[in-house]
Amino acid sequence: MAQSMGSELFDLSGRTALVTGSSQGIGHALARGLAEAGAVVILNGRDTGKLAVAAQDLRSSGARVYELAFDATDSTEVRTAIDEFEAETGTIDILVNNAGMQHRAPLEDFPAEVFEQLLQTNIASVFHVGQAVARHMIGRGAGKIINIASVQTALARPGIAPYTATKGAVANLTKGMATDWAQYGLNCNALAPGYFDTPLNAALVADPDFTAWLEKRTPARRWGNVEELVGTCIFLASAASSFVNGTTVFVDGGITASL
Repeated sequence: MAQSMGSELFDLSGRTALVTGSSQGIGHALARGLAEAGAVVILNGRDTGKLAVAAQDLRSSGARVYELAFDATDSTEVRTAIDEFEAETGTIDILVNNAGMQHRAPLEDFPAEVFEQLLQTNIASVFHVGQAVARHMIGRGAGKIINIASVQTALARPGIAPYTATKGAVANLTKGMATDWAQYGLNCNALAPGYFDTPLNAALVADPDFTAWLEKRTPARRWGNVEELVGTCIFLASAASSFVNGTTVFVDGGITASL
């Protein structure tokens, strides 16, 4: 099939994108970027107050925004919210599975209940929301699913073994989504950020020793800015990636390429 050329490949006009966990941090930055590329965006989170503030922030810059509050770890709540939006408001053409959490502790002392919470927040949510949205996308024969992985999809460091396990699982679930759903016209890929200055990394950003280590360890010699994830997200959400499926794109300043 003939493709349009140039900037039209990346134009998201007429598309609607749901970004989970988008009240702040990477999710909010990606939602803003998708809106600037022409998409209508649906912000998601559990805290309706934070969601309203985040939505107003985007609307003030001209974005068209919906707010859809649900717990991404609750399969029933997810299914209800997605099905109601599709029935009453419109189609979800792009999904960014961004909801996630972090907890740092030595593996031998890691609390079992927090491990379970990490599994639910970082991987079960990708399954629940991905499945609920894909059921509608399959019927239309088109859709874009972008799962947010991590540099820890490929690497580990002390104190975050359970988080590393969940992000490795995100990459493999992404491969599974592509394997099952590419035949229906869906593109399922993962975006793996390196170390970015976000609320999730606030403790590390505030630690001068860690920042010095990171700057030495990363070929780019700095923290990433969340805006630097937007281009890759737009690529994966647009016609430009029409034959890209099941892959994980690392946006990490070269950290996974270098020892």
